[in-house]
Amino acid sequence: MFEYMSNLSLAEQESLKKVIQDLFRQTCILKVKYDPETLMAKDNGKYHVCNRHRAFIEDYLQILGCELQHDSQECIFRLVGEGVPILHISLNTTKLLLLLKLIYRDKILGEGLNASVTNLQEIRTYGMNTGLLKDKLTAGEWNEALNLMKRHQILEIPGAVANLEDDTPLYIYSTINIYCPSKDINVLLKHYKGEMEEEEALVDEGEEGIQTVMFD
Repeated sequence: MFEYMSNLSLAEQESLKKVIQDLFRQTCILKVKYDPETLMAKDNGKYHVCNRHRAFIEDYLQILGCELQHDSQECIFRLVGEGVPILHISLNTTKLLLLLKLIYRDKILGEGLNASVTNLQEIRTYGMNTGLLKDKLTAGEWNEALNLMKRHQILEIPGAVANLEDDTPLYIYSTINIYCPSKDINVLLKHYKGEMEEEEALVDEGEEGIQTVMFD
């Protein structure tokens, strides 16, 4: 491995290191990214670095108990395996992931860029219609969820999360299918609706509880 790295230029070495760091930080590397301001598609240089050095990265990750998966259809590199840190997600963030999946599923048959574009107002509307967001989320809960989705390449968000308006366009990447497989979506919706109903029943009886979710 050291010999392989030493044969690369300093610039290529640095690019390779950053790609590996990104895999551990954000899990996925996509071939096509969307400009956060214009939502215009652009080529992602990190994807090509990953592709050029794929064999080296696979060998390196294997030592760490990880695996590099490649989806040739969606053009996504993804980090998986026992060595990957478990992603712990709150109940509210899980609900928002489910809502994004529903929006993506409903729109994907559309044409052009708008097929995968949503906004906060639409997410809230889906939340009310499905019963997943009966209560208003705090700014902190929204920020937690949106920052996580941005970091893990699920959403393209223009600028700072705290500055989003209700109608700010948000691009949904196909990686939403990794976190919410289509075959599981109805089961998951039923599960979390059931949990909400149980929680409401407990509150009505004067009991209190804390729910935590691990979604991977």
